[in-house]
Amino acid sequence: MAVLSSSLSAFFIKKLVHPSKPTSIFSHYSTHPHLSAMNFPPRSKPSSAASATTSEVPDLPSNEMGKIVEQTFERYSSSDEAKRNGSGVAIVWFRNDLRVLDNEALVKAWASSQAVLPVYCVDPRLFGTTHYFGFPKTGALRAQFLIECLADLKRNLMNRGLNLLVQHGKPEEILPSLAKTFEAHTVYAHKESCSEELNVERLVRNGLRQVVLPPSPGQSTSLSSSNHPKLQLIWGSTMYHIEDLPFSTSSLPDVYTQFRKSVESKCTIRICIRTPTLLGPPPNIEDWGSVPSIDQLGLHEEKVSRGMRFIGGEAAALSRVNEYFWKKDLLKVYKATRNGMLGPDYSTKFSPWLASGSLSPRFIYQEVKRYEKERQANDSTYWVLFELIWRDYFRFLSVKYGNSLFHLGGPRKVEARWSQDQTMFEAWRDGCTGYPLIDANMKELSTTGFMSNRGRQIVCSFLVRDMGIDWRMGAEWFETCLLDYDPCSNYGNWTYGAGVGNDPREDRYFSIPKQAKTYDPEGEYVAFWLPELQALPNDKRNFPGKSYIKQIVPLKFGNITSSGDKDSASARRTAFRGKQRKGHMR
Repeated sequence: MAVLSSSLSAFFIKKLVHPSKPTSIFSHYSTHPHLSAMNFPPRSKPSSAASATTSEVPDLPSNEMGKIVEQTFERYSSSDEAKRNGSGVAIVWFRNDLRVLDNEALVKAWASSQAVLPVYCVDPRLFGTTHYFGFPKTGALRAQFLIECLADLKRNLMNRGLNLLVQHGKPEEILPSLAKTFEAHTVYAHKESCSEELNVERLVRNGLRQVVLPPSPGQSTSLSSSNHPKLQLIWGSTMYHIEDLPFSTSSLPDVYTQFRKSVESKCTIRICIRTPTLLGPPPNIEDWGSVPSIDQLGLHEEKVSRGMRFIGGEAAALSRVNEYFWKKDLLKVYKATRNGMLGPDYSTKFSPWLASGSLSPRFIYQEVKRYEKERQANDSTYWVLFELIWRDYFRFLSVKYGNSLFHLGGPRKVEARWSQDQTMFEAWRDGCTGYPLIDANMKELSTTGFMSNRGRQIVCSFLVRDMGIDWRMGAEWFETCLLDYDPCSNYGNWTYGAGVGNDPREDRYFSIPKQAKTYDPEGEYVAFWLPELQALPNDKRNFPGKSYIKQIVPLKFGNITSSGDKDSASARRTAFRGKQRKGHMR
């Protein structure tokens, strides 16, 4: 996976060629006919050879996806134009909220203006390298997913009378320039919680303060020098709103169960913001820019040849919810199947769209409640919400603990000795450890950009507890590869897995033999990703002995023999950090 090449620097600092400044702000406006039908490009089907080993998520034809999106938008839309009483131009800065449905920043911009300018900035920093170990910050698979999300967002905005201005460069340079050109009074955006994103927010705010807008009608000239565009940040990434929590983020419980019980008993989840049927008109712009290609991002296209191929965008996200909840009726069995590892339907697979903001967690909540009302309520319907509360928790933890989530010792400042052995790490990264369950998961990650929740816990435990490798190397490799990467969930989960998280009880060891026997008893998963094991008897696939590559390290709590039994001598090994440390073995 290539990182952003220096030859593209000119490409990323390309400035918008602004139209000549009009004499009146009203001449910015243009009309855009509402496109009544949801138009989606036809999807190319994989070849017959590839289709046997690949699954698209969602697995629905384009016309069916179009109907689902149209019906969903209709259910969550409002035709009440009376609420729009604003003036001038408002900018919507899209970031990790690439959706129309339940987008409060978009609705507030519409209500406060006479014209909305949606903008996405292709920030070169997103395609740089990770902080400590210099891995690509965004791998090719997630970049392709992002491209699809942007193309879909542009399409959905056009269907509501707007468009998406795609600009290449840093937001702190692009947004003040746009605000000045179009005399925009406010830039609306969803608020983030981690340092890199917060720093960009600060730079954008500072840039807007340098822009002086002309006086509005009735405003004295003496006051116009302090008339700057405002940055209005809106919280919209969680199921529970940060303002509705029963405690301040600084007093957030350090144990998830305490947090969950508190919010469940004391908080109400807000309903989705209803979106106006028509959001136009936009300002008059000759060139709206185009969604970048993978090559323009300095990356090489990687096609998913095996496993799941996720389709980016809000249309795919809403279609997957419909497919999983309503068409396949799988919500009722989610809790029983969620620990699977093979195939698209053992779990919801919502996470890539949640991470890109193509899917609102509040929308999922309302669809769960609708399902409970129309079909049934059980432990499985609740458990989807349980997992969304975990996601909320990690987001709020990032507000409480800040950059300590990224530090070696984590929020608790744990002192421990870690290795950064490159050969060992690369064996883990490339799926060449000699342990089929580890290797299969790592090959799935690099091939598809996805890994099951169970798999993530297993490979994390192996890296940090059996190999003794610096957990940040694993976290940054996940940052490169995962379609569903977001800093809060990724680093929050890695600090937990490494035993440096805020909850001191989270010190768990995942026994590979036990995990293999429990979650891949027939060896179907490892044989799918490691075809060389397919010829072995089912019970030998996870325990192939000399039929597979040599194991790179013995296990901390017992090695694997050809029968999967533990080597008692190996089980007595001293823990890798120079002290006996009893974990919760799973």
